[in-house]
Parts: sequence; structure tokens; C-alpha cells
Amino acid sequence: MSQAEAITDTGEIESVSGPVVTATDLDAQMNDVVYVGDEGLMGEVIEIEGDITTIQVYEETSGIGPGEPVENTGEPLTVDLGPGMLDSIYDGVQRPLDVLEDEMGAFLDRGVDAPGIDLEKEWEFEPAVEEGDEVEAGDVVGSVDETVSIEHKVLVPPNSEGGEVVSVESGSFTVEETVVELDTGEEIQMHQEWPVRRQRPTVEKQTPTEPLVSGQRILDGLFPLAKGGTAAIPGPFGSGKTVTQQSLAKFADADIVVYIGCGERGNEMTEVIEDFPELPDPQTGNPLMARTCLIANTSNMPVAARESCIYTGITIGEYYRDMGYDVALMADSTSRWAEAMREISSRLEEMPGEEGYPAYLAARLSQFYERAGYFENQNGSEGSISVIGAVSPPGGDFSEPVTQNTLRIVKTFWALDSDLAERRHFPAINWDESYSLYKDQLDPYFEENVVDDWSEQRQWAVDILDEEAELEEIVQLVGKDALPEDQQLTLEVARYIREAWLQQNALHDVDRYCPPEKTYAILSGIKSFHDEAFEALDAGVPVDEITAIDAAPRLNRLGTTPDDEYEEEVEEIEQQISEQLRELY
Repeated sequence: MSQAEAITDTGEIESVSGPVVTATDLDAQMNDVVYVGDEGLMGEVIEIEGDITTIQVYEETSGIGPGEPVENTGEPLTVDLGPGMLDSIYDGVQRPLDVLEDEMGAFLDRGVDAPGIDLEKEWEFEPAVEEGDEVEAGDVVGSVDETVSIEHKVLVPPNSEGGEVVSVESGSFTVEETVVELDTGEEIQMHQEWPVRRQRPTVEKQTPTEPLVSGQRILDGLFPLAKGGTAAIPGPFGSGKTVTQQSLAKFADADIVVYIGCGERGNEMTEVIEDFPELPDPQTGNPLMARTCLIANTSNMPVAARESCIYTGITIGEYYRDMGYDVALMADSTSRWAEAMREISSRLEEMPGEEGYPAYLAARLSQFYERAGYFENQNGSEGSISVIGAVSPPGGDFSEPVTQNTLRIVKTFWALDSDLAERRHFPAINWDESYSLYKDQLDPYFEENVVDDWSEQRQWAVDILDEEAELEEIVQLVGKDALPEDQQLTLEVARYIREAWLQQNALHDVDRYCPPEKTYAILSGIKSFHDEAFEALDAGVPVDEITAIDAAPRLNRLGTTPDDEYEEEVEEIEQQISEQLRELY
């Protein structure tokens, strides 16, 4: 929203408390956008009591004081939607940071504003309708090539009454120029605005049945996420939340990626901003940024804008979902978002809930995650938004309110473990604590598109890991050598599952992404070792001789084997394991 828009009313500041400002004599409604003080700092109405209007300001409020003007736009916080959002970097209220940096350098002046998309750039519009066609809300009227990877579909606004096309243009237009005119007099442009706190309408929310393939073996193999699903990644400092989310952003098979850096450290967001433009898209070979939108709201930015950045990101995601695309949204981290709510709530002197968080924390988390899903859109297409939220519990305490309230909402839980991280086991996802409620509805997809015994193989791995967890307690008491030989061999098989299958190097050119077929093949190789080894044990071969063969350790190198060579490599390893073990009896 531009500050140049018509001002509907003016009041004046009564008091200032950090990002919270109270104003008098202001005719406003809840969630109206206002401009505060002589510098015109952007804010939003969050409470109205009598003649006192309370505003959360999205910028640093030092230097403003009572008596300065407050101007009301009469409109809620909205985002600009249209071609040009991809390959962009925004702050929490959709100000384009790259554009503002060109104007004023690395440090932005207060009170500056800029449209979320370039209003002057011309796009080559290709119509999809003709004169006389009937169109309704959400229908596609044309398209432009937004980037080398994504065709941007121009939609009839969701709140349109529709009508008959009486005029349609093709050629180069700015986003504010009319490309289609209806018999009702409505003019359709490539530019839309939408309030960030209101979900964009759809026809129906459907049950997701297709996985969001991540390329991470532990996720795809044990704890899959559906397209349109919700997932949480809680973990203590240094356990790999950001690296896991960045890997998902880079390699998940979504059409569009929206990455929200919500209150994270500046150096982590800098790494994202520097890395993403350099990365090739594994799906298309084009730059990854050609299908990515970044929202950077670091820990040193104003706390109120951090609270809004989540809504800005999900609204952008919903817009691309309406075009029929699959969107993956990464929120890193929702704990910082909740802390922003806590700070603003305390300044409003609201009754605190558990650990000082506002009593409506669970409701706000639910409102956010509920906007994920697999939907039938107004235009008949199907699209999805998958939401993956990182949680940063203090001290890794999963019993704290943000983690617990998130777990009540999401269906996939990837628990990061500091002990695994200290042992340099990455991704440091604890397979005993994590779970996915999508497994049953996604198994038919894997069985049809990858291999028909996918679920049986996964269950075998789970059973071995569960048995290892039970045996480890005994090992710590009496030592591994005191166990029966069959249990010693089970521990050896479980070690290969952990080291060859569950571990993955996010920095290795090959191992950073593992297709489901390769995920299955590696586990299949370990299962072959298990079967052959137990057959040798039954034939009387000592467990020390079984574990001493030199073919089995090659399983640990399968992850780094190129994707066009692993099938041959697995087959060769299985053959060598069989030959070497059978020579022993």
C-alpha cells in the first residue's frame, strides 16, 4: 500500500511505548493501516477503546512524540499481487529491499515506502479469453512470462462479480493498465491487492494424496509430508533447523517457494540471500530464485513487522496457489513470530498466558497453519500450499508453549536432536520422537510411482531402529559383547541404517538431494545385507566374521554415488555381500 493513497482521517499521538503508539481523535477501524508521526511511519490499528486508538508501528519509533499527526488510510494491511514478486526480496510488510537499497544504500530511512511490485515495468500479456466469453471470479484471463521458470497467470479478482468480456488486449502493458474489460464496467489489470490477514477464497479443501518430495532420505523415507500438508521442525540452537529448511526450499518438488526469515539472525538470512541467486534449480536448471520469493525480517528489524511477515508470505503463496501451482512456504522461525506477539501483548497490558505469551497464541498459530492445504480453486484448477515452520524452543525444551501448541495443529513433526548434532549426525532428526500422520494416505503414491513394497521396506527399517533403541539400554549396562550374536548383528544392521541411509550431507554435490528411487535402493541394499548376514549366522558363522567382510562398508558410500550409477552400484554391492558371506560357510 502506498503512502500516497487518500487519507480518510487524521488524529494525533497521545503516547509512545516502543512499537506501540496510542492516538486520539482518530476515526479508525481494527486493522486499518495508518501513518504515524511527522515522518509517516507505517502502522496498523490493533485496539480501539473509546477515543483511544492503539497502533503497532512497523518501524523504529525513537524520536516521535505526543502531538504529532496520525493519518488513517481506512484500509487494512494489504500486499501487492502481480508479476514481479518472484526473484524479489521483501521485508515484513512487502517493501522491496533490493529496490530500496538501490535508492538509499544498506541502511533504509524511516518512513520510506515502495510498491511491492514494479508499477512501471511492462509485461508481454498473452490473452486466454476472447470477446463474448463469460468469466467469473478467479478465472484465468491471460498470462505473462514472469521468469524463465514460471508462467504468471492473470486472474479475475476473487471478489469480482464476473461478466462478459467486451474488450481484451494483447501486447506490452504495465500491471496497472487494463487488459480485459467486462460488460459490467469492471476493468481487469495484472495487479491485485489483498488483505494479508484474510484467507483468499477457494471452492474446497481436499485430502492431500501426493507427497512433497524433499530429497531428504529420513523425511521421504520415514516421515513424509504431503503437498498441502503442515510440518514443524523444532530444535535447539545449532541442531540444523535453518539448514534443513534451506534444503527443503532448494530441492522440494514445489513449483513456487516462499521463504520467510522471521526474526532469525542477520548472518543466516544473508547466507540465504547470497546463496539462492547462485543456485541452479535442480528441476529446471534455471536459477532457483526464478521461482522463489524471499521475505527477510531479521532479529534486528522492528518487532511489529516480524508479526506481520508471516501473513505477508502466506498471502503471496495463496495467490500462486490460485493459479494452480504447488507452493512450499518455509517460516523460520515461528518462535520469533510468537515472541513478537508476546512483546506487543505485554505493551498492551493484556492478561498474559503461559510463559508470558498472549492467551490467543494457539488461535493465531491455528489461523496461520490452517491456510495450508490442497485446494480446488475458483477457476477449477487445483493447487496447494505446504507450510513448514521451524520452532526454536529455549534450551531445546519441547514442552514450552509455542512447540506444544504447534504440535496440536501440524500433522508432521521433525524433531531435531542436539545429541545427534553433537555427534555430527545430520540431518539431526530424531527418528524415535518424529512422526508423520500422512504416511497412510501417501503410501499408495509411493507404491504406484516408486516401488510396490515401499511401506513394507519402511516398516522393516522402523522395526530395526526400535529394536536398536531397546538394545542400547542393555548395551550401556553390560556392554555389546554380552549380547547374543543375533542381537549384536541387529545393532550392526541398525548402524548401517543410521549411517548409510538416515545421514545425509547437505553440502555434498550429490548427497544433498536423494530421489525416492535412490532412497529405496539404499535401504534395499541394507536389507539384503541383513538377510544374507542372518542366513550366515544361522549357518554357524560367528558374528565377528560376518561384520568383518569388506563389501558391507560400501553401503555407506551409496549416498554420494551419482544418480545415474547407484542402481548398478547397489546391485554390485549386494552380489559381493552374498559371495563373501557364503564363502564363510
